[in-house]
Parts: sequence; structure tokens; C-alpha cells
Amino acid sequence: MQNRLKQLCIYLPAVFIALFLSACENDLNKVKAVAAADATKPVQRTTGVTITLSDSGFVKAQVISPLLIEYATKKDPYKIMPNGVKVISYTHDLKEDGNIIADTGYYYDKKELIVFRKNVVATKSDGTVYRSEELIWDQAKKQVYSNKKVKMTKVGGDEMTGTSFVSDDKLSNPVFQNSTAIIHVDDNLTH
Repeated sequence: MQNRLKQLCIYLPAVFIALFLSACENDLNKVKAVAAADATKPVQRTTGVTITLSDSGFVKAQVISPLLIEYATKKDPYKIMPNGVKVISYTHDLKEDGNIIADTGYYYDKKELIVFRKNVVATKSDGTVYRSEELIWDQAKKQVYSNKKVKMTKVGGDEMTGTSFVSDDKLSNPVFQNSTAIIHVDDNLTH
């Protein structure tokens, strides 16, 4: 009997420890599952947003949106502007250099990307207008590009349409792929 009591005293704590550890492991798995589900939920909602983007102390642009929702996913945190977005770009002397408006915008801090989607209209200060369903501004590479159809219209009525395009971030040197153009020529050409 005493031998059995010794065995019970030895094995009983081991059984309780095993049960406790397995219960903790299940709880940890539940915590991990809840944390993963929470990662897809917004962590912050802000209304009436104006974000100022600068480079070397100079204001480069302002991002304006009526609503900004922030998602703090581990891999790639981002902000979404579901009710519209407008970006105003500036020259070094703070003159407006153009703007981009869209129905929806996504802002990726780590990648330094702003993705504009649906009814995207980019207007340069000279009046040139770009229209697309998607436009991506890569701040790190100082590029604007799209893999969707893009139509550029100049003030005189000239048009260029392409299946995609890439340009510098000032939209000064666009390169269109699979492009077609309508160019107006003056009837009074002299030799």
C-alpha cells in the first residue's frame, strides 16, 4: 500500500502537469487564431484626413480623404481610403503641380506605394489628363504606372491610349504599351 502511495505521489503531479501544459497549448492556439483574425480587422478609422508627404524637408504632396481605415497586418500594413482620395503634388516652391483623384486609394507605408482604383483621373498643371481604372504611384522608384488601359488627353485634343503605361512621378515622360493615338494637325501647313 505504501509503495502504491509513493507511485501515486510521483505520477499524480506528472499527470497534472501534462494536463496543464496541454490545456495551455490549446489556449495558445486559440490566442493565435484570434490574433490572426484580428489582423484583418481595422485598428483605426480616421475622418477628414490630410497626409503631407515630404522629401528632404520639401513638401512633395498632400493626400486628402474623407475616411482612412488602417490595417496593421504583420506582413504588409496598409491604409485604405474607401470613400475617395485626392493627391495634390507640389513643386519645390509649393506651387500645385497636378493632382490625382480616385474612388478608392490604398497607401502602403513600407513599400512607399499609393494605389488608386476606380475612376482614376490624374491632371497635370499643363492640363494633360490621364484616365484609368488603376494607377500606381511608387514613391521609392519615383514612378507612376498602370497595368490597365490608360488614356491621355492633351489640352489641344490629342489623345494617346495604351493597354498599360509607365512614367516618372511628374507624368512628364509617359511610355505607353500597345498604343493608339489621335493627333490633330493644323490644315494651314506651309512647305
